[in-house]
Amino acid sequence: MENKLNDCIIQGMAMNNQVRFFAAFTKDIAEEARKIHKTSPICTAALGRLLTAGAMMGAMSKNDSDLVTLRIQGNGPAKGLTVTSDSKSNVKGIIYNPVVDLPPNLEGHLNVGDAIGDGMLLVIKDIGLKEPYVGQTMLVTSEIAEDLTYYFATSEQIPTSVGLGVLMNYDNTVDVAGGFIIQLMPFANDDCITAIENGLAQFTSVTDFLSKAVTDINTGKMAVPDDAEKAGKTAVPDIAENAEKTNAPADTDCSTSAFILTEMMKKILGSDVQVEAVRPTAYKCNCSRARVSKALISLGRKEIQSMIDDGKPIEMNCEFCNSHYEFSIDELKEFIK
Repeated sequence: MENKLNDCIIQGMAMNNQVRFFAAFTKDIAEEARKIHKTSPICTAALGRLLTAGAMMGAMSKNDSDLVTLRIQGNGPAKGLTVTSDSKSNVKGIIYNPVVDLPPNLEGHLNVGDAIGDGMLLVIKDIGLKEPYVGQTMLVTSEIAEDLTYYFATSEQIPTSVGLGVLMNYDNTVDVAGGFIIQLMPFANDDCITAIENGLAQFTSVTDFLSKAVTDINTGKMAVPDDAEKAGKTAVPDIAENAEKTNAPADTDCSTSAFILTEMMKKILGSDVQVEAVRPTAYKCNCSRARVSKALISLGRKEIQSMIDDGKPIEMNCEFCNSHYEFSIDELKEFIK
């Protein structure tokens, strides 16, 4: 019987609390983005990777109102990407040219690097201050994971390893997607650093691990322990106590995907892995008719009057979820009363 793998993020500590980690299973997020934006496989991989990173970085938030935006500006045919996550790891994103077709890279994988090209990575954190924090680094490989690793090291001075992956099926749907962020605590010793380096060197890729683990569970070669089922449902207050603030119901079962993510972290970091939190994550846009109305009003009386003079209803589209909002002439007149 096939297990239901719900998208989720685990976070915790490892190696005698010298390391903190986040790991994400994001198949549904990447597939939802593919459906919304009708992306080609290369663009699905690029957007899926950035959405996964955004979801994990959203989980790092200290306040409920915090927002993090990841923006890639590249000179490649994809033309750039933008992803936004809230503190509950609800993410949304866009790739500005959703259909790019290039030959595989030298490793035979989807050529995300050439699709993005050279450019900049911007990390924008709105944490309630007068102005948002903006970190900016050059793209080093344009494969996204390495670029974020470089960002953390240079802009936040945190030694970090980021792994991201999206594996496609032959019908261009998403097979698996996910990633991890591993960060050293300031007091991490040399033995800890060496152990992480060795673990990463022996780890093939996020998609290789996730694909095999999912297959093993679905074929019965790997079983989810009973205690993992309990932890997956209750480990995080976000699920059990604050369901109204998330996109998921209170009884969301993250046990199978959380178990797989825990095993992935053990593969890299060793047996001393302590999962402290499990939370659902999803592709969720917060657009609404009310928010779009405010955006229209902000254009000013002159611009709205020009729309009225044209004598045609106005349609506004959300670039993140492709929702459409139509405003009649009478509604436009109400905005400038």
